[in-house]
Amino acid sequence: MNALTTLLFIPTLALAAPSLERVGDDFERPVWVTTPEHSSQRLFIVEQGGKIFIHDQKSDETLSEPFLDLSDRVHRGHNEEGLLGLAFAPDYETSGRFYVNYSTKDRENKIARFTVTEPKTATTCDPDSGEVILTFKQPFGNHNGGYLEFGPDGYLYIGTGDGGSANDPKRNAQDLSNLLGKILRIDVSPEKGYDIPADNPFVGDDEARDEILAYGLRNPWRCCWDGDNFYIADVGQNHWEEINVTSKSDLHGANFGWRQREGLVETPKDGVGGPKPEGAIDPVYVYKHGMGETEGLSINGGYVYRGSVSSLGGKYLFSDHLNPRIWSFEYKGGETTNFSDLTETLARPDGKPFRMLSSFGTDADDELYVIELSGGVWKIVEE
Repeated sequence: MNALTTLLFIPTLALAAPSLERVGDDFERPVWVTTPEHSSQRLFIVEQGGKIFIHDQKSDETLSEPFLDLSDRVHRGHNEEGLLGLAFAPDYETSGRFYVNYSTKDRENKIARFTVTEPKTATTCDPDSGEVILTFKQPFGNHNGGYLEFGPDGYLYIGTGDGGSANDPKRNAQDLSNLLGKILRIDVSPEKGYDIPADNPFVGDDEARDEILAYGLRNPWRCCWDGDNFYIADVGQNHWEEINVTSKSDLHGANFGWRQREGLVETPKDGVGGPKPEGAIDPVYVYKHGMGETEGLSINGGYVYRGSVSSLGGKYLFSDHLNPRIWSFEYKGGETTNFSDLTETLARPDGKPFRMLSSFGTDADDELYVIELSGGVWKIVEE
């Protein structure tokens, strides 16, 4: 057999299939998991009612005492209120600083900073040690956003909903004088409070809030960075769910079209929809409302997978809250390709159906987690 013939018979190596591995026991309405930037051993699990627990991945044990308990100040009168976001500062291992996003009984959303003195080993944080650095009113109970993450530029990014009710009755998303329906960007490096990054797009505009980076969103329920690209999953009204992707530079001053637009069309409600605002950015992917295999009712944004399961590499994973399915696509050259339904591939190992998927999360090793509001946290692993 000559060399060419030999090469032709080299077997193709199959990529290992992904599966799910349980993290701890049931949690109480978990909505987020994350770790500090340089440590994946301790997984921090956020419960909507106001508690954050540490799960030790090496021992596979969840500490019984919460790392932080804000349940006395977090309000969850509406299904979409509560403790919704957690972000560790990039220098957490030395500064001990981290940030949370939560709603209160006065219908306010607060961004608060906490500090622990021994960040590498701390298992609890004094709930009275925090500093509220940003507060904004919520006219209704729903659409509280909740996204909170440090970007590649070291600034803190915050996703806010449009204030709630239906069809943005107060027209907040297009109103640059308030913080609702926006992506905010602030510099939290000062000892107290925060500064405004000098290149935020509306700095110097007397009719706009300096914190605003982008606008025209209904309820961004989970965003993520992947290199220079920023992904926003925006929950729709009655007809369409959408995913937006933009570069870091194009995100500055971006308008995503709500309330005039739902998905790629005029918002169907009479007197609400209209032509696309000048310069507004269309979503890269939409799906219609329903309970079919490619349909849903409330999107959960995820991540571009960069973990250890090679078959998922480069795929953006997302899901639906009420039609509990998990999908993926790849984003290349400004377009989505290779759409996949991962619902059966990433089924629960116990054979039970998912109930109320709430979010995804990631750790310092870029491993990805699937979160059920009904209690389960699952790590994506290779079979």
